[in-house]
Amino acid sequence: MFHVNHEPGAEIHHTDPFAVPTGQRSPVRRLRGRLAAPVTLWTTPGPAGLTVSSTLVAEGEPDRLLGLIDPESDLWAAVEESGRFAVTPLGPPHRQLADRFAGLFPAPGGLFATGAWNDTPYGPVPADAGGWAGCRLDTAREYGWGLLVEATIEAVDLAEEATPLLHYRGRYHELPA
Repeated sequence: MFHVNHEPGAEIHHTDPFAVPTGQRSPVRRLRGRLAAPVTLWTTPGPAGLTVSSTLVAEGEPDRLLGLIDPESDLWAAVEESGRFAVTPLGPPHRQLADRFAGLFPAPGGLFATGAWNDTPYGPVPADAGGWAGCRLDTAREYGWGLLVEATIEAVDLAEEATPLLHYRGRYHELPA
């Protein structure tokens, strides 16, 4: 049986009723929200995975990858054990996948239960991804409230040019065509 609230003025909030009031929000968090970031999926044998929007590639000898991840994530425990992981840049068709691995969308049967996956020595990658990088863990250390992961890029597989999925001000965006 459903209950209908017939009280005058009863409505669903058009804003988040639990959000921190504007004047009390951290200016650093607001700054971070104004920096567009690529949405990537980090996976590792096990398998385990996590959506990461703080990934940076540094070209050099050797080529390196840096990222900030949750130190309490299942991904980190699996990366520590395996010493390697795959990083896949996601595109606009991967919004639901990104939300699933961020813990924002249900994952009945587990994170890897839906979609097609290709196995790699670094971890599973989405079969429809435009490419991925295989990384060897070098080091990690606490950095702010996250864990700064430093890795060496050992393999790069780029299929085709793909439009990136971006995270900006708490939402996904894509580049205009």
